Amino acid sequence: MALPATRRRNIGIMAHIDAGKTTVTERILFYSGRIRKVGEVHDGETTMDFMEEERARGITIMSAATYLQWQDQMITLIDTPGHVDFTVEVERSLRVLDGAVAVFDAVSGVEAQSETVWRQATKYSVPRLCFINKMDRMGANFAASVADIRAKLVEPVPVPVQLPIGSEAAFAGVVDLVEMKAVMFNDEKGFSVVDIPPEMKEAAAAAREKLVEDVSDVSDVVLEKFLHGDEITPAELRAAIRAGTIKGTIAPVLTGSALKNKGVQALLDAVCWYLPAPEELPPVKGVRPRTEEHVECPADPSLPPAVLAFKTVGDPNGDLTFVRIYSGTVQQGMKLWNPGRNREERVGRIVRMHADKREALDSAVAGDIVAFVGLKFTITGDTLCDDDRPVVLESMDFPDAVISMSVEPKTRGDRDKLNEAMAQIAKEDPTFRRHTDSETGETIISGMGELHLEIVVSRLKSEHKVEAVVGRPRVAYRQTLAAPVDAEGRHVKQTGGHGQFGVARVRFEPLVGSSEVEFENDIVGGAIPKEYIPAIEDGIRAYCTEGGDLRFPFVGLKAVLHDGKYHDVDSSELAFVAAGKLAIRTAVEKVGTTILEPIMRFEVTVPEEFTGPVMGDLNRRRAVVSENIEKAGAKIIRGKVPIAEMFQYSTTLRSMTQGRGNFSLEPCEYAAVPQSIAKKVVEERVAQRKAQQAAK
Repeated sequence: MALPATRRRNIGIMAHIDAGKTTVTERILFYSGRIRKVGEVHDGETTMDFMEEERARGITIMSAATYLQWQDQMITLIDTPGHVDFTVEVERSLRVLDGAVAVFDAVSGVEAQSETVWRQATKYSVPRLCFINKMDRMGANFAASVADIRAKLVEPVPVPVQLPIGSEAAFAGVVDLVEMKAVMFNDEKGFSVVDIPPEMKEAAAAAREKLVEDVSDVSDVVLEKFLHGDEITPAELRAAIRAGTIKGTIAPVLTGSALKNKGVQALLDAVCWYLPAPEELPPVKGVRPRTEEHVECPADPSLPPAVLAFKTVGDPNGDLTFVRIYSGTVQQGMKLWNPGRNREERVGRIVRMHADKREALDSAVAGDIVAFVGLKFTITGDTLCDDDRPVVLESMDFPDAVISMSVEPKTRGDRDKLNEAMAQIAKEDPTFRRHTDSETGETIISGMGELHLEIVVSRLKSEHKVEAVVGRPRVAYRQTLAAPVDAEGRHVKQTGGHGQFGVARVRFEPLVGSSEVEFENDIVGGAIPKEYIPAIEDGIRAYCTEGGDLRFPFVGLKAVLHDGKYHDVDSSELAFVAAGKLAIRTAVEKVGTTILEPIMRFEVTVPEEFTGPVMGDLNRRRAVVSENIEKAGAKIIRGKVPIAEMFQYSTTLRSMTQGRGNFSLEPCEYAAVPQSIAKKVVEERVAQRKAQQAAK
């Protein structure tokens, strides 16, 4: 029997790499009774990191779902990766979750990927809690971490509901600011509730007053009592914190040390107290595909089904499609309609996941996150619904790839096997792209970073039993026009009989900072019939995608069609597609192009004695440093750097810092390549294409 929606929570654990997400998840599973033995990341034995690559590398690569019970609540939990190369896993998980726990390292505070996942949660209006982990580490500072969150992440505002008692090796417990009691940890993985120590009473009273002040905006009861100096009960304060969290104005902050089994039970309590049930959030919005009517899909099991597929995992016994059911009830064997593919799907089986293990269900209802087995056409972002009441839910946007490399099988006989394996990986991972170079026949794979593609190649071998030979990484360059220009595309072939006639005059201008190609029709009168105008746009966009002679796609470009000519007999859509292509080709010949390169936001953390060599090396890599601060005895260097300069950087950094430095990269923007380097890029590209054509 399904639990009512009010007794369910759908949450995710998100953080920068090494902040302790998977360790927090492992302790949550242990204390809730879901597992009997705690596994450690460094031993490769955690429940949620079940992939061979995850256990070997000690990092989370794919988000994994599980479920557990705490108090009287059923909690579905998704553990997400912290490495930026796998940010798609965070993106699609947050799209379907009702709440999140953001984990921070008490020493490092807000790190690069902390900001990324926080922005992703804000994008989907996900209420969240903060858990400041590793309070037992040397250099741990709770107040500094809260201030860091408040300064860098802005909204929702972090509001401590606990204060640590001691820090580093002296971390002994926390003050519960709601109950105004001390929770002292002991060596038996338990705790005891006692009075607040005398030396903490003044700080606790001030923090409690600040907490009341922060939540009074969302509770008339708390505000009135606060203004009159009346006592506020824990239940009243808890209700106000919950209201502010669900509204998205505050984020309650807790603390502990997951590795040392401290503070996890209180975190679970906070999930139940403060994060919303499915029905407490606004209904998800969708569109009727046949009428474009906007509709809402409340978390009501009695309504027609509205289901969003957010993840696909290949399986020899039938692909697993992870779904969030927003409305309705889905039974095993039920037929659902996929309006995006115009296909009917049959739900072969419904399973609830516990990492890589499955529990069969007869049905699932609004608010559930489960997996369907047996779907044939549905991919990430697709909606499944009732054919009589079709709806398309808002999908997800995924970032463009920033590096690529060639790949080919070691033996010719493995070519089909390689293609099948890459097709399956592409189905599972929307940020993994592959295409065949039309001139050379090379297979090119693209992804979010070196580690991303390295793991793809490793999976080809370990999971799909295909040995592949890969080329060196290539930067995903783009280009735009060097200057505004007016150009004519004239496609005229009239040699008797039915000819071809299409003339388009287009103004082109570069759009600084944009990654789009925009098209406008500014024709006055009937110089070109309306039915041919989309064909001109198609021609321009096709050329931009192909990337001209260099094969670097065009971005940051605006095309305004302002004049042209047509012929009553010889004009056609194909003629105007060709005219559109010729217009932009002519524009390129007139003013040339500016080569653009992907810029990454970086964060490097090193012991202070290595700062000089690291800074010198970053300068040689064309890095622009924006911040160089000291935190807990280490230097944190932040800024922007071209990805072309960062290949194999991990090896260099380890060498310079005796293995004690670490770094992270995050896609940021495209920027113009310096002229001297652009010339070299173009020369290399031309030489490369000539060699490929000669080999072909």
